Amino acid sequence: MNRSWGVRLSMTAAASALSLAFITGCSSDSDSGDKSEDTADTKASPTAPVAPAGKASTAAELKKLLLVAGDVTGYATDGSEALLPKSKDQGKVDKTECSPLLWSTLGLPPGDTTVSANTALKEEKKAGGSGELSATAALANTRTLIGLSSYEGDGATKAMKAVSDSITACSGGFTSTDADGEPTKITKVTAEKGTGGGDEALAFVEAVDIEGTTVPVHGEVIRKGNTVATFYSLNLAAFAGQGESPKNPPALITAQLAKLK
Repeated sequence: MNRSWGVRLSMTAAASALSLAFITGCSSDSDSGDKSEDTADTKASPTAPVAPAGKASTAAELKKLLLVAGDVTGYATDGSEALLPKSKDQGKVDKTECSPLLWSTLGLPPGDTTVSANTALKEEKKAGGSGELSATAALANTRTLIGLSSYEGDGATKAMKAVSDSITACSGGFTSTDADGEPTKITKVTAEKGTGGGDEALAFVEAVDIEGTTVPVHGEVIRKGNTVATFYSLNLAAFAGQGESPKNPPALITAQLAKLK
């Protein structure tokens, strides 16, 4: 995660929480996608199944495959992705081998492709008797950034290996810097068991240093055919020391994988 983005997101959410449109409680009546949870966890490795050769999707095609409001009950589309970098030249790391981790947390392709699309979904919390959410409750809503990237040939498999290698090589941490020169310090990276699914799946947790306080933030990278999906969840209240940092919601992951070809 890029701290500058996190700070901007916090400010945006806080400002939005003061508006009637943001704090008015609402619940989705839409049906969710497939709610079954696949807990299998496949470790990406040089011997992992190779994706079948094929033509990469276009960015427009990927955009149509992204989750939207109504796909999963309890989640609405969030505009936070507008604050994210649009290309890899807008961020850098002090250790080149850590780049795939940075890109996967920003909804950018972790592998060698420029074909991608991303979105952000926020958890909808029901309002109390007043029909409104407090600013604190609104900030506590979990936001999940979802990125899709598509590759020619075995590019998706190579992307998964790059992330796997990055988790190992960057276990001791790294520092990323955004286009404005704002640094984010990751003190530790650890592999963990995630929701799984697809043809290959990886999950990791980053220990993010926020003004001297360490906050664990969870990411998942999953390949399905020639498409790689990345998931990274943030709870803004956790960054303020007011709650736990959640793992990526299994319902979102399962529903997103179900939409991929």
